[in-house]
Amino acid sequence: MTDFLLCAAGFVLAMVALGLVRILHGPTAADRMMAAQLVGTGGVATLLLLAVGTATPPIVDVALMLALLAAFASVAFVRGESGATAEAPETPDRP
Repeated sequence: MTDFLLCAAGFVLAMVALGLVRILHGPTAADRMMAAQLVGTGGVATLLLLAVGTATPPIVDVALMLALLAAFASVAFVRGESGATAEAPETPDRP
């Protein structure tokens, strides 16, 4: 079972490497962001497979931190593309 998990981790890592090509050659920023999300998700999957395959539980913590960073990267991208600012929107005055 360990060999299968390590082979699966290698396969996922190879697919992530193909996603890196898309980051370098993506025609738009959205394509590049989607490929970056693929790298984050694939990295989490690879780390979780390695954690189970090698019986090293601390790797799960690293995978969770990578997932959290990927979520923040998505939020930052959307806010940057939409031109949103950190200020609260103005509300109309009510009588």
